[in-house]
Amino acid sequence: MRILVTGHCGFIGQNFVRMFSDEHSFVGIDKLGYASDQNATQLCFTHTLDLSDNLFLSQCEEIIKENDDFDAIVNFAAESHVDNSIKSPGVFIQSNIVGTFNLLEIARKFNIPKFIQISTDEVYGDLSLEDAPFSDPDVLRPSSPYSASKTSADLLVQSYFRTFGLNGCIVRSCNNYGPHQFEEKLIPVVITRALEDKKIPIYGTGKNVREWIYVQDNCQAIMSVLQFGENHRIYNLGSGVEKTNLELVGLILDKMNKPRSLIEFVEDRKGHDYRYALDSSLIRAELNWGPRVGFDEGLERTIDYYSRKEYK
Repeated sequence: MRILVTGHCGFIGQNFVRMFSDEHSFVGIDKLGYASDQNATQLCFTHTLDLSDNLFLSQCEEIIKENDDFDAIVNFAAESHVDNSIKSPGVFIQSNIVGTFNLLEIARKFNIPKFIQISTDEVYGDLSLEDAPFSDPDVLRPSSPYSASKTSADLLVQSYFRTFGLNGCIVRSCNNYGPHQFEEKLIPVVITRALEDKKIPIYGTGKNVREWIYVQDNCQAIMSVLQFGENHRIYNLGSGVEKTNLELVGLILDKMNKPRSLIEFVEDRKGHDYRYALDSSLIRAELNWGPRVGFDEGLERTIDYYSRKEYK
């Protein structure tokens, strides 16, 4: 399969290309922003473009014309840090909404057979401890500018499915962790700061709950959706492993033989969602997918990755 992949220098995107580059041909588009891994440009032929730029459509048309026909577009490209979206929401509107629109126009104009939109559990808003995991893909209550921008992008994708007959799927994943994640995210922050015996900030009381999946399990699910997913489906992708932030940080510190006294509680994030959890029964039943890497094993692999001398 020949795949145009956007955001392949980011965390999930580059893990996806690393896993499947022996089986499939990739051409990448990435704007190489602050969180991009420059080394990932070597994973496939890379075009440095911003999806939201006014010139993107004409630039991308040239890429399509220069290459053989693409079988699919997989859109990983996004601004994804909630704190940054609170500080500078306009950047997220441009990147996540306008960028997705431009890519949809490319898919429509060149009749790309399949469009996979990588989304997030945050489009659903949050849950209480007593609530069942999110199961209805149409109930959307985003809380932050980030999640609102991803929700808007999802709705655009759905509109192209219905109005223009574009084929594809939306994948909404829970929190990913693993190698190659930029250090602004929680797990790499905890590991890298603990390695240097620095204080580890936790918002509020640390009781907010997140569902976690090892990135390679997520990538395997995305490939399954790309190859076998039913067109116009929305697939929730969760592991069933839920941890409070405080529980997670404590577990990492214990595995690293670091004291929990490194934990430092800081002012809570504005509009901080309490709990995310996904009902992933659809993808498990339809595509026979399930996570293969247990949470403890995945966490140990991740700690090992950030602890290596060559990483530093």
